[in-house]
Amino acid sequence: MKIEARRIGNSTGFVIPRDVVVKLGIEQGKTFFLTETADGGLRITPYDPDFAQAMDVLDTVMDEYKDTLRTLAK
Repeated sequence: MKIEARRIGNSTGFVIPRDVVVKLGIEQGKTFFLTETADGGLRITPYDPDFAQAMDVLDTVMDEYKDTLRTLAK
């Protein structure tokens, strides 16, 4: 699918066709993240890579200290 960059107010943006908006469940005000792909492209996604990385760190810490956390929870 081909889309074109357009002037939107003082910015430049892309208009996404309505059928794609409906199919993906995109709503006004919803936050998306723009990330670079390995092949030099860009990906737009609701997935927050910084949040995912923080959760990975948390999982590591929780695994390492699971006995201590279990004792503290008592």
